[in-house]
Amino acid sequence: MTKGILATLALVALGGTAFAADLPSRKGPVYAPVAPIFTWTGFYVGVNAGAVFTDNTIRTEGTAPFTIGNVLAERRPSSIGNDEVGFIGGAQIGYNYQMGALVIGAEADIQYTDINSRTSRVGTSGANSVFNQEMDYLGTVRLKVGYAMDRFMVYATGGLAYGDVSNRATFFNAAVPTQVDYIGRSSDVEVGYTVGAGLEYAFTNNLSLKAEYLYYDLGTKKVPVVQQNLALAPGSYVSRFDNDGHIVRAGLNYRFSTF
Repeated sequence: MTKGILATLALVALGGTAFAADLPSRKGPVYAPVAPIFTWTGFYVGVNAGAVFTDNTIRTEGTAPFTIGNVLAERRPSSIGNDEVGFIGGAQIGYNYQMGALVIGAEADIQYTDINSRTSRVGTSGANSVFNQEMDYLGTVRLKVGYAMDRFMVYATGGLAYGDVSNRATFFNAAVPTQVDYIGRSSDVEVGYTVGAGLEYAFTNNLSLKAEYLYYDLGTKKVPVVQQNLALAPGSYVSRFDNDGHIVRAGLNYRFSTF
């Protein structure tokens, strides 16, 4: 009889356990947290710094005001290079919009430069010709088209470029080397274009590093070189200054979160 009672209790216990297992849980389903998917969409601001390599050529037309056998004798250097390497650095602001792997954006930047190049050449009669070019700042307004691979992006870019450019030509006298016979100068904001490419990596959701190359062309400036020494017979020169170059720079962007 005791054995029968024990067997009955065991069956009841097993049945109660099975019934409890079938009851719905009060805790409900448990969901694991999912990290947000990274996106390049959003506004950003940043800083940049690098090197600028000018790629300028100066071409001069005209002749000296004195004659040898009724032939205008001396010519200033018809073509001379005036290249320099300098520092460039500044800030940028922009916006990106991502569609799948495609990223479309726009960016504006402004940079200080320390470009102040000088070159000279002695002409056929021994007179020295000196050319100076300066650029105080350079700015761009560009469109960007990129391809994103999660936090890494490569892109092409291009648009408007502008800068405060100064071009100057000074022609000295052959007999008196310190005497200026002709001088011409131009200082203005020049406008042109820029194209380039870059890559960017977001090491957090808000911070990204970029490396970028840009070619800029602010056009050719025509500068009349005006006679200063009135003792000379009339003569004239015109110097044409190229204003273009290459930029290699790195930047840090702060991206305003869209999560």
